[in-house]
Amino acid sequence: MSAQPKQRFRTIWLSDVHLGFRGCRADFLHDFLKKTHAETIYLVGDIVDLWEMKRRLYWPQPHNNVIRTLLGKAKRGTKIVYIPGNHDELLRDHAGLVFGNVELREQAIHTTADGRRFLILHGDEFDSVVKCSPWLAKLGNRAYDWLLYLNRWFNVARRKMGFSYWSLSAYIKGRVKNAVQYVSSFEGAVARAATQQGVDGVICGHIHRAEIRKIEGILYCNLGDWVESCTALVERPDGYLELIHWSDETMALKGEEGPAVAVEVEVAA
Repeated sequence: MSAQPKQRFRTIWLSDVHLGFRGCRADFLHDFLKKTHAETIYLVGDIVDLWEMKRRLYWPQPHNNVIRTLLGKAKRGTKIVYIPGNHDELLRDHAGLVFGNVELREQAIHTTADGRRFLILHGDEFDSVVKCSPWLAKLGNRAYDWLLYLNRWFNVARRKMGFSYWSLSAYIKGRVKNAVQYVSSFEGAVARAATQQGVDGVICGHIHRAEIRKIEGILYCNLGDWVESCTALVERPDGYLELIHWSDETMALKGEEGPAVAVEVEVAA
């Protein structure tokens, strides 16, 4: 049986992969990378979870596969830009250098095929908890770990009963008033920063909430993560942007306008 042709994009953006963390869905990301091709890939922070690796070393083969696949793409000519986040902030000290054909930057400006300019950054600089109280951010990270642990076992039970994956943790976060207010404040701050820089939009990560919508005239794109949502932002050859959700069942597409459209895909076991 012949292999399926790769889906080709002009640009792919990924963030909040958290390699080195037990909750990372490296298997899904590796499959996504094998089945897609782009001229440019932006890695928008928290790709490697150095916070988690300081606590305990966890680096299984699927995590290694992701790194090897990315480096292989870079070697074959794909431009890869790595913008560190707060979980891999040690790499910020090396901004401007190139390692294994991967360029490190603090921020970037990307121009789409249709001429729009987008500010690209991780987003932790707009998080008052991370900047003002790093210890509180790490405490929140522990709570998030436990929430993901519950989510994992909850979905094991769902699969045994014949139900598909459903994110308990995302549901809880979406119902907590403070969490909703936090997301809204973050999105507004990021959009205002983009306005000040005179760009058409902003592409970021950090809050693990995939989104693409207009905020005060700015196209705000959040990349989500590869712990729960397994989402990436892609640019088509004509400059059109859309979110891709990669799972064991479907690839859901959400464009700049309009609802998501589900498309069946095959995912390697």
